[in-house]
Amino acid sequence: MQIVLRGAAAGYEAEHTARIFFPGAEKATQIPEEGNFVLAVSHEKTDFVLLRLNSALFWRTAVRTPEQDAEYSLCRLLYGLLREQTGQNPPWGMMTGVRPVRIIHDLRAMGATEVEIEDRFLRHFACTPQKFSLARGIADLQRPVLEGADPMDCSVYAGIPFCPTRCSYCSFVSRTVGDKATRALVQPYVDNLCRELTAIRQTADRCGLRIRTFYIGGGTPTSLSAAQLEQLMSHIAATFDLASLDEYTVEAGRPDCTDPEKLRIIKQYGATRISINPQTFSDEVLHNIGRRHTAQDIIDCFAAARSAGHDNINMDLIAGLPGDTVEGFTHSLEQTIALAPENITVHTLTLKRASNLVVEHRAAAYDDVAAMLSRCDALHQAGYHPYYLYRQKG
Repeated sequence: MQIVLRGAAAGYEAEHTARIFFPGAEKATQIPEEGNFVLAVSHEKTDFVLLRLNSALFWRTAVRTPEQDAEYSLCRLLYGLLREQTGQNPPWGMMTGVRPVRIIHDLRAMGATEVEIEDRFLRHFACTPQKFSLARGIADLQRPVLEGADPMDCSVYAGIPFCPTRCSYCSFVSRTVGDKATRALVQPYVDNLCRELTAIRQTADRCGLRIRTFYIGGGTPTSLSAAQLEQLMSHIAATFDLASLDEYTVEAGRPDCTDPEKLRIIKQYGATRISINPQTFSDEVLHNIGRRHTAQDIIDCFAAARSAGHDNINMDLIAGLPGDTVEGFTHSLEQTIALAPENITVHTLTLKRASNLVVEHRAAAYDDVAAMLSRCDALHQAGYHPYYLYRQKG
C-alpha cells in the first residue's frame, strides 16, 4: 500500500490516518500505475479521497465550509472511506498521536467540561467508549501528580548505550558488548558519563532546578561490569541528593547480564525501583528475538532481586513477538502475574526501520495481537490498575 498526498491540508495527519488502516504503507510522490494506494487531495473548498484496493476503486468527495478545519475535514473523509472499505473499527478512532491522555489534560486546562471532553473523544475522534473510559481513568489518576508539579522540577536520564546482544525488534542506538571494539568503549564512556552528571548537577543548582526523578536506562545498564556499575552509581550517590528524589529507577533489563552482585549494587546505592524485562516467557520466542537466556533465567533473576531487597519491580511484556501465539502470550502474562511485581507494562510490537526484523524482512503476522491484548483483563482481576498509556505507532 502506498500513500499519495496533494494539497496544503494533506500532510502528516492524513498520512497517519491512512496508516491506522495500513500500518506498513509507504508515502509516494506519484500515483502508482499498479498496486494498492490511498490518495488524499485537499483543494481550496473541496476534499477528495480515493482508495485502490485489489484493483477496485473507491472514493468520496466533500465540500468544506470556511468554518471547518481543512486538515480535520480531509482526515475525517479519509477515515470514513477506509473504515467502510476495510471493515476495521479502530478502537482509538482517528487519533494519530501517541498520548491520548495528554489531550484530556490539555482540554481540562483550557476549561472544557467533562461532557465536552467526552464528546471530543467519541464524536470528533470517533474513539470507542471503552478507550475513552481507559484514558479518562488514567488522566484522573495522574491529575494530582501533575497539579503538584512545579515548573522548576526536572528529571535526569542517564543512558547506557550497550547491550549483551541486540534484540531483533530493537531500533535504539546501542552497541553489543560482545565485540572487542565495543568493550574498549565502555570504560571511557562511564568515565565521561560521570563527568557529565557532575556538570548536570552544577547546572541544575545554578538554574534553581529541583531534580525529582532519576532514571538509568539504555541499552542495558547491567551490561556494565559490576565494577563499572558501582563506579557510576556511587558517583551518582555522591553527586545528587537521593533522599529528595521521588523515584530512582534502574533498568536491570535482561537476566543474562543481571546477577546478584549487580542487584546488590543497585540497591546499595539508592535505587528505589528496577525493571526486569522478560518480554516473553517462551524459550522459543526468546530465541526468535535474539535473547540468549531462558524463561527460567528470568524467574531466577526476579528471585535474586527480591533477595537483594528490591521491593518495587516492573516487568515488561511485548504482544506480537515473532513466533508468539495468543496462548503463549497468555502464559507469559500469567507467569508475570504469578511473580507479583509491583508494576507490569505491556507493549505491542512496533517495527522500526532500524530493527533487524525489518532490515531482514522477518516480520511476523500479528493478526492475533488484539486477542493478546484482550487477555490483559487478567491484570485488572489480579489487582493491577493502569496509570500510564501510550499508543504504539508504525
